[in-house]
Amino acid sequence: MLDETLIETLPPLWRLALAYAPKATKGQWLTLLALDIRLAGVVRGAREPILAQMRLAWWRDRLNDKSANWPKGEPLLAAMHCWNDQHGALVGLVDGWEALLGEAPLAAEALLALADGRAAACAALSSHAEAERMARGWALADLAAHVSDAQELVLLADQMAAHDWQASRLPRSMRPLAVLHGIAARHRGDVAKLQSISVFTLIRLGLFGV
Repeated sequence: MLDETLIETLPPLWRLALAYAPKATKGQWLTLLALDIRLAGVVRGAREPILAQMRLAWWRDRLNDKSANWPKGEPLLAAMHCWNDQHGALVGLVDGWEALLGEAPLAAEALLALADGRAAACAALSSHAEAERMARGWALADLAAHVSDAQELVLLADQMAAHDWQASRLPRSMRPLAVLHGIAARHRGDVAKLQSISVFTLIRLGLFGV
């Protein structure tokens, strides 16, 4: 059974994407997205970078360790047992968010570290060749929708302009990624466009993946 408290931590559109995951991979998708949100909170709420790095290091150590050694009492860790000790694929998320701890404007390499981390985490759920590319597109657009520094926005705009936004049909297990990529391809960092995506479009992405 999925942990409802973890689902509640996700933004509405991410919850929608999760709803279309098949039962076999829903737990992995939930914990991937919930971890991403948790790490984002660490970085965005950081007043002292060193404290944020310590909290991120704690997650990195857990993800680099076997689940049998995990401490009890952390609901997100408990839910991650569904990865069957393949959770090391999520370490890139920690590295990506840590790269964003620097002073603005961040370099392109720092911004791309998060895109790479998200792409690797999603690709771990499928051997489909297009999964990593589509995950990177989602990551770029989602990040662009949340940064405010003008130079960072220019860097992300350049990356999105060079990105291949073609939607490929992914396995049913990757339907959440198809939804997230489809949303990202339509707004590409433009918050106004994000807010204007129709319910019909969202349903179509969830049912058919394109």
